[in-house]
Amino acid sequence: MPQDIKKKIQDLRQKLRRHDYRYYVLSQPEISDKQYDDLIIRLKELEAVHPEYKTDDSPTVRVSGGVLEGFKTVRHKQKMLSLDNTYSLDELKDWAERVHKGLPGSDSVEYVVEHKIDGVSVNLVYEKGKLLIGSTRGDGQTGEDVTQNLKTIRAIPLALMGSNIPESIEIRGEVYMDKKDFGILNREKEDVGEVLFANPRNAASGSLKLLDTAIVAKRRLSFFAHSMGDVKGVVISTQWDFLQKLNEWGVRSNTHSKLCKGLEEAIDYCNLWQQKREKLTYEIDGIVIKVNNLIQQKKLGFTLKSPRWAVAYKFPARQAKTKVLGININVGRTGVITPTAELEPVECSGVVIKNATLHNFDEIKRLNIKIGDTVLIERAGDVIPKVVKVVESKGKKSFVIPKSCPVCSGKVVKEKEEDVAYRCINPSCPAQLERGLLHFSSRSAMDIEGMGEAVVRQMVSLKLIKNFADIYKLNVEQLSRLELFKEKKIGNLLDAIQKSKTQPLSRFLFALGIRHVGEKAAYVLARRFQTIDNIMQARFEDFDKIYEVGSVMAKSVADYFSQGATKELIKEFKGYGLNLKEVVPEIKKSALFGKNIVFTGELNSFSRKQSEELARSLGANPSSSVSKNTDFVVSGENAGSKLDKARNLGVKVIDEKTFKEMIK
Repeated sequence: MPQDIKKKIQDLRQKLRRHDYRYYVLSQPEISDKQYDDLIIRLKELEAVHPEYKTDDSPTVRVSGGVLEGFKTVRHKQKMLSLDNTYSLDELKDWAERVHKGLPGSDSVEYVVEHKIDGVSVNLVYEKGKLLIGSTRGDGQTGEDVTQNLKTIRAIPLALMGSNIPESIEIRGEVYMDKKDFGILNREKEDVGEVLFANPRNAASGSLKLLDTAIVAKRRLSFFAHSMGDVKGVVISTQWDFLQKLNEWGVRSNTHSKLCKGLEEAIDYCNLWQQKREKLTYEIDGIVIKVNNLIQQKKLGFTLKSPRWAVAYKFPARQAKTKVLGININVGRTGVITPTAELEPVECSGVVIKNATLHNFDEIKRLNIKIGDTVLIERAGDVIPKVVKVVESKGKKSFVIPKSCPVCSGKVVKEKEEDVAYRCINPSCPAQLERGLLHFSSRSAMDIEGMGEAVVRQMVSLKLIKNFADIYKLNVEQLSRLELFKEKKIGNLLDAIQKSKTQPLSRFLFALGIRHVGEKAAYVLARRFQTIDNIMQARFEDFDKIYEVGSVMAKSVADYFSQGATKELIKEFKGYGLNLKEVVPEIKKSALFGKNIVFTGELNSFSRKQSEELARSLGANPSSSVSKNTDFVVSGENAGSKLDKARNLGVKVIDEKTFKEMIK
């Protein structure tokens, strides 16, 4: 019955909201992440079958993904001002004196003290309890509408809880990234040769500006609410009262906040957290002190850019001076070569520092750093410290960028002049082998079931595998050396390895992990060249002229297959009997044959992936960007910048109905 389905959906949503509340507000989770994910999957399934019951505040909105086409601007109802800073307790006392002068007749002033989260300020607008708009601070008056990205953050409720909900309210807070997740993200960026984020705040800010909500969801951003803007339909008399209301509404605020009877209590709080800040899972760079009473806040008023009733006490920078003993080279799991400064041990914020990242070779040049120099280092949380600047130049020997990999002596390349990363492109480099094997064996590549992380780690440590091709010479005796590998498990893995030999060329090319070659590009290359021999014989020009490839990918592919190590590897694969061919079905002539097309907006009959696959099966070349070479653009609902660009370039635009007529 429809009403039964509707009730099931409503009950699931209520359960998920309650679990979000218990996890993020109360810090008392009742279920595991796996159980939570199972509830989300069940709700998504029901909403897919019954879209008439789907709502904008459903928890599934957080995980739906989608590519945005730019951010609109939104005007805040009440201006978002920045705080003045104080850098010493004397300056903090001077501020408190000005507060008392601004409140004649007030014998005492209460303060609320809160952690100054090192994140990005956002404004959440709730209308009748539902999240309507989420935006960045911007210039204080106008920010960017990042609602869809903010909806991916589970700590931000899509609907307020409780009974005493305001008619409308602006809730301000900080989007931030935990130290642990920041470290993971930077290591991933380092592995693929991308510029690292300088700190968690930059990481959070960069993540909110991404146009792909699926990527934002993977960044594991979080949120603390700390203040309000415009509010209607509820009476709030103090800042402390507001923080309690947040808890009732299911909005997460910082549990370390404190109500202080006077300035001395606030100063004790500042001193306490200056010492304990390292124990927090997130970064703070100070303490925010606010006058508690909202009537007193109103009397104190504002300057042009800051409230007089609040101030930030900034902690001293965590820096130290030391000497550079050497510059070492590390090779990441995808071949990225990263320089690290070896330092004379020095204490910084209670931790002895012996190494500091130099990020990349452009940074070495910018700093003009040499072995023997005295440098200033800075520590950010539990992430490896960085060199800020040279304070005394005593070194004589300049650093030289290596031409060959320090691990395998393979070729080191910089793919584009504007790139900052150098990388080893030897596919058999031991430093890259473990992660490469996991990718090679993954479901979307060669699909070798049983080659999980623990198994691969053992294979590499026992030296059973030295390159990808060695997978195909594994035998019963070798596999029996692995932990928990008995007869049945060994047989299953050997069967999966044998089965993988039949995979088409497109899967094999993707499995090799060639820089810039994803699933789609591997498919395009395989269909164009059809055999591995044709690809091995091709030159840069042959790859570059393919519409979907482009010069960056063309150079990457050409460099990869020109290496002697690659040629030897392919020879081994052939010897083990891998398919290394692509069967290309005959494509019937259609109105789309040979056309370069772009999809934008939302189609009613197809998802973006379905429409592109359909177009490709009819001989078209779907692309993600509009150019002068685009034959036409298929425009759906809520089309954005691609539609504007097509019109500016004079590219033909058709609607979904016309597209469906063409594919008949």
